[in-house]
Amino acid sequence: MASYATKVKKDIDRWVENGLLDRTTGDVLVRDVETNERNGLNFGSILAIMAALLFAAAILILVAANWETIPRIARVAGLFAVVFAGYVGGAWVKGQGHSGIGEALWLVAAAAFGGSIALIGQMYHFSGDEASAVVTWCIGTAIAAAVLRSNALTVAAVGIADSWLALKGFEFFRKEQFPHLFPAFMAAFWVLSLWTQSRAARHLILLSLIFYAVMLAMHFNTTEVSLVLALVSAAVLAASALAPEPVERVVQLGGRLPLHGLIGFLTGLGILQIDLIDGDGFVIAAAVALAVIAATIIFLGRESRALRWVAYLGFAFELAVVYLATVGTMLGTAGFFFAAAITLAVLAYAIIRIERRMKPATDGRIA
Repeated sequence: MASYATKVKKDIDRWVENGLLDRTTGDVLVRDVETNERNGLNFGSILAIMAALLFAAAILILVAANWETIPRIARVAGLFAVVFAGYVGGAWVKGQGHSGIGEALWLVAAAAFGGSIALIGQMYHFSGDEASAVVTWCIGTAIAAAVLRSNALTVAAVGIADSWLALKGFEFFRKEQFPHLFPAFMAAFWVLSLWTQSRAARHLILLSLIFYAVMLAMHFNTTEVSLVLALVSAAVLAASALAPEPVERVVQLGGRLPLHGLIGFLTGLGILQIDLIDGDGFVIAAAVALAVIAATIIFLGRESRALRWVAYLGFAFELAVVYLATVGTMLGTAGFFFAAAITLAVLAYAIIRIERRMKPATDGRIA
């Protein structure tokens, strides 16, 4: 299967042949595509990063095994040698034009740094828990990402912060230990991602904040958190629909902000519906969810297949939840579905009428 760059270069050649572009402009575009292709990740680079992740896992497992047969100083020196070789070697390799391999070596160095923290803690029985060690590892990785302007290390720092959240949320499940500073970490990492030009890290940050809201709602057993999550996510969807270009200039997510907004809205409203499943507000929440899903598909779904699939899954989830909640009153379920069907039918009819009115005018302008 041809790559995106290959397809674009073929399109440029066709445009030049058809007279849509002059040869000079076509050559400039081809060089730009080739430059960006070299700077991106190819299949070999992806394999290198996968190998680096496996090697990193091996380092961490080796540290966890507490290899007593090797002297302490040799263990520490070996890990710091891996850290030094990974960061310095990765910088040199990346300077030679092998970006993916350089990023892979940096990931190995970051893993060795985390292993060094764990090993020193094991050997000298430092006070503190695993979560504190993970925070130190996270900060060190973020500093390395900032110095090296590394996409992969930025993503790794966010992932390590997620591990800290999971440790504090599940393993140390007490209110006074809940990681309330997590959003501050994510705000700092967002700035870092702009510096390192890591769009993948920004996507992960938004998903991490949704995960944090879910953990917060579970931890304190409150509906206010889920309601705030749903409202903020709905505001994100509205901003993406009303002012897509200014919003994209700020977030720089390649037009994928509505996807995160819809995921956050469905997550927040889903938790809220579970809390209201025996109350009168359940049906209202379900109706709001279906309305937002329909509006998202209409106004934002045309350009994003992933957004449409999330919307379809959310629609199916709403139907399933409503059915389970009203299974004892089939008449009530049928009435709700009937009202929803009429609402969507009227909305669909209005959209079809608008599209038909717009089409002739558009055709006239093209002609």
